[in-house]
Amino acid sequence: MENVFDLFKERGLFAQATDEAAIRELLGKERVTFYIGFDPTADSLHVGHFMQLIIMRYMQQAGHRPIALLGGGTTMVGDPTGKTDMRKMLTLEQIQSNANEFKKQMSKFIDFSNDRAIMANNADWLLNLNYVDFLREIGVHFSVNKMLTADCVKTRMEKGLTFLEFNYMLMQSYDFLHLAREYGCKMQFGGNDQWSNIIGGVELNRRCDNRDVYGMTFTLLTTREGKKMGKTEKGAVWLDPNKTSPYEFFQYWRNIDDCEVQNCLKLLTSVSVQDINDIDMTNAADVNKAKELLAYELTSLVHSKEDAEKAIATAKSLFGGGADAEHMPATTVDASLLVEGAAPVLDLLVAAGLAPSKGEARRLVQQGGISVDGEKVTDMKAVVGAEALQKGVVLRKGKKVYHKVSL
Repeated sequence: MENVFDLFKERGLFAQATDEAAIRELLGKERVTFYIGFDPTADSLHVGHFMQLIIMRYMQQAGHRPIALLGGGTTMVGDPTGKTDMRKMLTLEQIQSNANEFKKQMSKFIDFSNDRAIMANNADWLLNLNYVDFLREIGVHFSVNKMLTADCVKTRMEKGLTFLEFNYMLMQSYDFLHLAREYGCKMQFGGNDQWSNIIGGVELNRRCDNRDVYGMTFTLLTTREGKKMGKTEKGAVWLDPNKTSPYEFFQYWRNIDDCEVQNCLKLLTSVSVQDINDIDMTNAADVNKAKELLAYELTSLVHSKEDAEKAIATAKSLFGGGADAEHMPATTVDASLLVEGAAPVLDLLVAAGLAPSKGEARRLVQQGGISVDGEKVTDMKAVVGAEALQKGVVLRKGKKVYHKVSL
């Protein structure tokens, strides 16, 4: 059987490891318990969490045991990594509610039955710590000088890093120590931006318990320009169908840049690497098929095959000039938008999230990129009557983005 470490390398998932040779050997000879942390700062997972979910899935399929660690305790502090400002403070009730939603969504990727995976919450041990005892047992092992060289700290130094956030590395490192003691956890995985925090946990296990544990990071899901994937004009692409509909989710992946499709297929799907490499990127028809395959595979995984089939059918109907708008994203606007029995198209574009502002909506109309029920809009003062809105109208931005708007 293929070592899952080799699969990570082949598919371009692997970024760096604390001891590559030892990790590969360990993954090949025994069932390893590992963990990945998720801070429940929202009530749904989003595309930015995709890599961690895929890693857990691959590891479990290879016989290893995932611990999905919900950061009920660390979320009370906030990870400074990648942030220019301090995170909003959440209540315990908000964090617990978010954590419950996370578990539902994770269950589509990994099997929690029969101890095959564990869901843990670091609030269970972090919130009851005695501060002085914690400083004496854990804080003594951390050098402030060394912590200040970590990228996650350096990026915040200019604007100011609170002492509250400065504790995050100690808390995450303590998580690894606790999970090693409690569950025999031997590895921590995370995005490449978590490297400093992961090393902190590896070193803490060695210093406190003389225990060898390992850390490995994975490629972040980014565009070729280095921007994180999973953002649209309406905000994050969520895994919750009530926040991002299956059709919108499908269309997000269907519309990614041509240069990103092969990489996304390798990182996020189980399509063979050979088949992915064989895609003729000079042939537009082949590239479009690859994008549709990517969107279908991911929509099936996150939602269902039925949702993926519906999304394909809706997209083909729309692009073929049909009127089947049943499964496209939709927005119901308030009657207060009406002026003398009609709503301005610019206002409808903003209300539907197709433009972030009226200024941007105006620019889209000027560029000829907006249609209402198939008719191109050229007049900045164009309106849609209340009667038409009662039935629902389809707004189209460019060639690929459709949205139904009704009263």
